[in-house]
Formats: sequence, C-alpha cells, structure tokens
Amino acid sequence: MADVTFISSSIVRPQIINQEGREKIHLTPFDLNLLYVDYTQRGLLFPKPDPETHFISRLRTSLSSALDIYFPFAGRLNKVENHEDETVSFYINCDGSGAKFIHAVSDSVSVSDLLRPDGSVPDFFRIFYPMNGVKSIDGLSEPLLALQVTEMRDGVFIGFGYNHMVADGASIWNFFRTWSKICSNGQRENLQPLALKGWFVDGMDFPIHIPVSDTETSPPSRELSPTFKERVFHFTKRNISDLKAKVNGEIGLRDHKVSSLQAVSAHMWRSIIRHSGLNQEEKTRCFVAVDLRQRLNPRLDKECFGHVIYNSVVTTTTVGELHDQGLGWAFLQINNMLRSLTNEDYRIYAENWVRNMKIQKSGLGSKMTRDSVIVSSSPRFEVYDNDFGWGKPIAVRAGPSNSISGKLVFFRGIEEGCIDVHAFLLPDVLVKLLADVEFLEKCG
Repeated sequence: MADVTFISSSIVRPQIINQEGREKIHLTPFDLNLLYVDYTQRGLLFPKPDPETHFISRLRTSLSSALDIYFPFAGRLNKVENHEDETVSFYINCDGSGAKFIHAVSDSVSVSDLLRPDGSVPDFFRIFYPMNGVKSIDGLSEPLLALQVTEMRDGVFIGFGYNHMVADGASIWNFFRTWSKICSNGQRENLQPLALKGWFVDGMDFPIHIPVSDTETSPPSRELSPTFKERVFHFTKRNISDLKAKVNGEIGLRDHKVSSLQAVSAHMWRSIIRHSGLNQEEKTRCFVAVDLRQRLNPRLDKECFGHVIYNSVVTTTTVGELHDQGLGWAFLQINNMLRSLTNEDYRIYAENWVRNMKIQKSGLGSKMTRDSVIVSSSPRFEVYDNDFGWGKPIAVRAGPSNSISGKLVFFRGIEEGCIDVHAFLLPDVLVKLLADVEFLEKCG
C-alpha cells in the first residue's frame, strides 16, 4: 500500500468573484438522470518538475484564472422545494464558491509503479483521485470540481473528480487545455469566453419538477467495489489498422470508412463477452456514450460547455450470434445504431424521462456485470497536449468511480494513431482474456 501524505486542502475561487449574468444553469433530463451517479474521475501523469519552479503555487493561481472562464465548475448544485406540488427542482448556482485543490505527497511511489509493462493498475492508485464515492447530488454541499496534485518520487499525478451533471468529457478536457495554457505562459488574452450549451428540449418547461419521493431514495453504498480488476490495453496504430482491415474484409465494403473507436469497441465487446461465462442464448448489449453537439437540430457549438452526452444502446443480440457473426458484424451493430440516431431520438428520450421520472440510482449498467460493455470517453480528446510548463503528460488514466465490469474508458495513446483502453473487468473474465491469443494478437 502506498503512503500518501496530504499536505493541504483549500478552496480556490475565481479571481473575479462578481458573477453577474452567470447566476443559474438549468438542468436537462440528461443531466438530472445522473443525480445518483458518482463524480467522474480522470488523471494525468507528468514528469517531475524542478521544485524551484514553485509549481504548486503556480497551479493554484492559474486555476483561479481558469475558473474565471469556466465559472460553472466554481458553482454549487442548488435544490428548490416546490411545496405547491410536492416536488423539487435542481439547478447549478454559479456563485463562485470555488473548486477544491488538494496537495499531496507520496515519496514511496515512482512512475514505474503506476505504468506497469503489462498494463495492470495497482489497487492503491485510487487514493490519487479526489471525490471517491461522491455522488452528483452531493454537489449540494461539495465542490463541483476537485483536483489532487500528488508529488511522487519521480513524477506528479494530477487526479480530478467532477460532477457529471455540469460537464462531460469534451468540456473537462477543454477546461484542462485552458488551465494548462494559463499556467505555462501566464497569459489569457487570446482565450475565448465560455459558450454554454444553451440547449433545452423545445416545449419543455424548466426547471423540471421531480417528485420528492424520487430524490429521497437512499443512494447505494459508497464503498468501492473490490470485485473488478483494472487493465490498460494498448492498441498500436498497426493493431488498429489490422482490425479495420478485418472489419472491411468481413462486411465486403473495401471503401467503407471504419471508425477506429468503433472497430476497437467491437473487438473488446466480442472478446469480453466470449469469456463472460454466459450461455449462447443469453442477451448481450453494448452501450456507447454519444456527444450530441453536432447531432441536435439546430446543432450546438462544437466547443460549447456542459453535459451533452446520450448513452446509446446498440441493438441487443445473443452471445452466440455476437461470436458467430464475426468482428465486421459486431462493428456494423455499433455503426448502424450511431448513424441512425437523430434529434428526434433525444427529444423522445427527454419527454419520456420527464413523464416517467426514473432516475438512475447508480452508474449505468450497475446490474450488468457480465452481459454488457459500456464505452465511454474518446480518443479524440487531446489529453496529451496539456503542458503546464514542465512537459507534456506521459500517461492518462481513469479513476475508480462508477466502475463495473465491462466499463471501457477510451483514451488517445501517447504515440500518434494509438488507442489506450482502461478496462474494468471481473477477475475471472480478465484471466481468461489475458489467455486469449486471438484477443492479444490484436493489441500491443
């Protein structure tokens, strides 16, 4: 077990406390469905900077400047009791309360302890992330963003947790890009002001009223489940090219544009389910988190801030069919579903959610530990461009929040054209997967 000493914990507020015109952000059904979901956790590993650079104070000061631009992260979740109909409403109060900044030291841990050649992730890694076990609804009293900077023997890890109702992956990495630029050069003149998503379902009243009974249900235990193992699978540019060629060969369309993410997702789905211990007749599903910005009508700004994610369900199939039909067929199930999604699908989802008011009481797929995979994040996020002034990251990782077996977090690899998949799997599934020659020959 690694020894971590917590040096300090403070609240960093925006430099400009006057938040006039930024008071309130209303929440959509997509946001409110995440009330009982854990804060999302990610982290970047860096080489160790020269202590003479006073990088901790620089990080803290530049964070304050970045929060001037990304002001929702400095707010708090607010609840309004609507006594007239016994409901409650939620919104983000952009009051400048601030984000949490934690400074920690772990002299016993080196970079090689975290970046193991076999891709395994040590159990102690979770203490390098803040907000373990914190739910979105806890944003009523907790900061919406927390960052933990842990100094190691020969590196620095910046772990963070954020309220997923406030932002999605695209927004948090845009924030990091801005923060790192301010920290590295001390300037913010050329940085663009924040564009909020500014989207709500046409004809839907807001704020949305939720029955009190739906928000008083006791959330699940905050204890982190010990039933899964983490592994980072590295797919080289050549591995991905081979998978895409295999897909094209099987579907018979040489000119068909094959998405790298979808090809790797199909490969992971087939491989994991093959070792899930399910009968051939049992059902299996693949969930893919989809960015709505360019799919809504009218389209949103690509850089707009907020949570604009929809979890799409690939057509359900049987374990036997997924195995027998091959990689190309699995790819088409993912590709066809994603291509078919329209603004109408999102509108219907939102209207049905308000009508039925079923809030997830835990992470997506919490009961599907063997029959499904969940694809999240994206290799499009430029995670390795975040240079705070002492060098670019050498690795990116996902934290333990919302972790169930079958969760796959996709990141861009450090080499151009590569993909890293941070997988969370049941121990017996992982053991079988690591003995699967067909799977391993397709990943580096």
